[in-house]
Amino acid sequence: MRTALISDIHGNLEALEKVLEDIDRRGVDEIICLGDIVGYGPNPIECVDLVAEKCSWSLMGNHDFAVLYEPTNFNVVAKDAAHWTRDVLEEAVEKDPVSGNRRLEFLNRIKTRKCHEQIYTCVHGSVRKPINEYLFDDDIRDDPAKVRRIFEMIDDRCLVGHTHVPGVFVYTEEDGPDFMRPSSLGNEDPDDPILVGVHQFHPDEKAIVNPGSVGQPRDQNDRASYAILETSENEPHKVHFYRLEYDISAVADKIYAIDRLDDWLGDRLFQGR
Repeated sequence: MRTALISDIHGNLEALEKVLEDIDRRGVDEIICLGDIVGYGPNPIECVDLVAEKCSWSLMGNHDFAVLYEPTNFNVVAKDAAHWTRDVLEEAVEKDPVSGNRRLEFLNRIKTRKCHEQIYTCVHGSVRKPINEYLFDDDIRDDPAKVRRIFEMIDDRCLVGHTHVPGVFVYTEEDGPDFMRPSSLGNEDPDDPILVGVHQFHPDEKAIVNPGSVGQPRDQNDRASYAILETSENEPHKVHFYRLEYDISAVADKIYAIDRLDDWLGDRLFQGR
């Protein structure tokens, strides 16, 4: 089974289309979205419609929740973007009630937690706080009790988004927690230029996988990020991480043209932060 993992699209249509195009050519069995379809970006309607069409299911991210309900604990830029996104979705209902309401119903139906193949617990943030808890690599050093508690709540493996940083957290009884960025994992196929790393799961480890962000990477790398999870009954499971260039200028120009979206939301795309 080959499952494409996408997350944190944030209304970035150009990045999403590029990622879906690459996924399509790799012949996956399904696509799942780990949340934050909307928020920040200029094309929330198109991104929601594509996720609804292409993904087996999606999770509720904190920005999806903010647009539907309330942007709690958001900074001013994020809060303004959430309110603008909500207005765009509501205006779409007025223009076309059938498609507009179908879109809102899709967002309202998405869950905060799913189980993939009876092994992988899937949440946007963490198993402790599914919508809005960040799990950073620095937490291993700065908040080891938090990391330990999160791993205690995982039976085996977990898929998350939210931080916009791709990589794998692992925990073993012998060595404790660690975090590995894709670039440190090694590449099984040097002829595939967008494959940046592969992790093979080991029986004695617990693992938390973050595929990174499609629409707003925050690891000082401006390329869209996603992953493909390979599972088999007879072979060790693996996760492949990919990075793709897309037309950042086109997205930024859309943001700059919308008065209610802060220009910084366009600027940061060029910086990967």
